[in-house]
Amino acid sequence: MNVAVIGAGAWGIALSLQMARTGANVYLWSRKELPNPTNRTLSRLDCVPLPETITVSNQFPTQADITFLTVPLQHMRSILPHVSGNSPLIACCKGVETTSLKFPLEILEEFYPQREHGALSGPNFAHEVAKGYPTASVIASKHPELAQEWANKLSTSTFRLYANHDPIGVEIGGAAKNVFAIAAGLAMGAGLGENARASIITRGIAELSRLSIGLGGEPMTLSGLAGVGDMILTCTGQGSRNYSLGVELGQGKKLQEILAQRTTVAEGVTTAPALLKRAKQHHVNTPIIEAVTHILNEEITVQTAQNILMSRPLGNE
Repeated sequence: MNVAVIGAGAWGIALSLQMARTGANVYLWSRKELPNPTNRTLSRLDCVPLPETITVSNQFPTQADITFLTVPLQHMRSILPHVSGNSPLIACCKGVETTSLKFPLEILEEFYPQREHGALSGPNFAHEVAKGYPTASVIASKHPELAQEWANKLSTSTFRLYANHDPIGVEIGGAAKNVFAIAAGLAMGAGLGENARASIITRGIAELSRLSIGLGGEPMTLSGLAGVGDMILTCTGQGSRNYSLGVELGQGKKLQEILAQRTTVAEGVTTAPALLKRAKQHHVNTPIIEAVTHILNEEITVQTAQNILMSRPLGNE
């Protein structure tokens, strides 16, 4: 099997390593060639050298049996015209495009309506996948038999894929969890306590379910790996970029100051306002997402957000 991975960030490298473990020949597209072909490592994830079965090139692949897109969502549109061939396209990025308010699969369908599409999502820290730590994830397609075929071909003894037929719900979970991770970080950084973080995670899952129903997905999807699983990891894991950004914001640092010191992307920063707009288009109430958006825009403080959320009308769970 020939696998193409578009994007040599940490997740693209980790996914390439995982696909190589299936026995596949992997073609990893990178903006830059390998800086040191001798030790075969890339700076984004230099903890694991790349095996010879992974080819790294700045030329786009022309043939593959399946293609994974791991570039940040906000850059995916500029990459897609170069992704030729007829292979299935699997979106591995998470978020909502700021200009169109579209999820990754909606953009893929816009560019390549005749090709098969899927989404891969779940609680996956790149460095752990790269090292072969046991991991479970979801691969979704609106065609159940196709999702099952991919899961069967791409799973290994350390990377277990579950087939899913609700790509809408899977993409909602992948996008929104980054926003809730910022919220959880804000609570911890501001010293609001573990109870507050647990409440954010739990009520965040309720917002996920409402979003899924409003946008045509299935709420049960959010009780699995692409929802609860990803939410727990991203809202508690020390390796979570969005959670750590929230912690720094909660401690009083300015957003631009934090971003200037980082070389990695915290997707929740762009996702929050875009997802809020998408939710409002579908008349879905998302108070936590709205609070995070206002904090990122420096329109309210963490304390004000706490007061707003805690004084909302009481209701049934």
